[in-house]
Amino acid sequence: MLALGALLSLPLAPAWARGKAEPVQRVAAASYAERADARALADAIDAAEAWDDGWARRWIAQARHDARAAQQVLPPPPAAFKDWAAYRARFVEPRRIAAGVRFWDAHHAALARAQAEYGVPAWLIVGIIGVETLYGQHLGRHRTLDVLTTLALDFPAQHPRAAARQAYFQAELRAFLRLARLSGTAPTAWRSSYAGALGLPQFMPSSWLAHAVDFDGDGRIDLTASVADAIGSVAQFLRAHGWQRDLPARYGVIPPPPGEALTALLAPDIRPTFTLEEVRALGAQPAPEAEGHPGLLALVELQNGDPTHGGAPPTYVLGTENFFALTRYNQSSYYAMAVLDLGLAVERAGQMR
Repeated sequence: MLALGALLSLPLAPAWARGKAEPVQRVAAASYAERADARALADAIDAAEAWDDGWARRWIAQARHDARAAQQVLPPPPAAFKDWAAYRARFVEPRRIAAGVRFWDAHHAALARAQAEYGVPAWLIVGIIGVETLYGQHLGRHRTLDVLTTLALDFPAQHPRAAARQAYFQAELRAFLRLARLSGTAPTAWRSSYAGALGLPQFMPSSWLAHAVDFDGDGRIDLTASVADAIGSVAQFLRAHGWQRDLPARYGVIPPPPGEALTALLAPDIRPTFTLEEVRALGAQPAPEAEGHPGLLALVELQNGDPTHGGAPPTYVLGTENFFALTRYNQSSYYAMAVLDLGLAVERAGQMR
């Protein structure tokens, strides 16, 4: 477990947890009220937040172990090849596109204002909320206090990054207790994903505190009941993480053949590293619309299964600084591509009516 002194210095930085489940052992006690480590963590949070009334101790004592959350934060078994086409099909599909058109129709004014104020396209905001929660249909049913306490104190040790992830969830538990206190809503009343993500945009508590905005002007921030607040907060998050107005997120590209040049282009992963001239010098052929791109680029590879067992060759794009900004929402190129494709598909469907 993370030392309590280290907890007090942790930044409340945004991040996102994903992954499928494998069995983990249930801890013996369902409640944290009698556990010394829970009391120690609560006391450390109370001290760090200067809560003289014992707010953290009061509520952590009411948390219950969430075995499903502990299972679901484990990564899926390692696979040799991912499948971009299958991943995309989960999100860019008729039901979600139709729901996105209805969502845009119902909230077009807030989307247009967010685009004007933050420089984030309306279609991209629609894509994010569609991928995250199907426009509010899948907000999560876990009790947030239980999820975050479980992952802060009983994070599964078999996870390859267990210590870092447990430290992260200790910081998120602290952020959640602060958020609940500021909102006036009891911590036991909140519901979330298995990892503690909240509301239509599935913000972690630290992201809510840092980036959520009162976009409907009612004097409070509610990412669950106020669609306008969710829309403005998504746009604010992306701008805070480097989104640049009117800059494309990706370009088409023909990669160089397998070899040293391709390896060199893929080495930085999704972080923009190369100028357009350097991309060309390494043998890649950017699409014509990339001509004149002023910033750095990354060659992004998305696998389409094992090509030796019926899979298609990988898909490649050139990711810009905006592609990288989008991966700050979820650190996955597959996620970023699905958001981009869904948002544009919703925009096209709306225009075709």
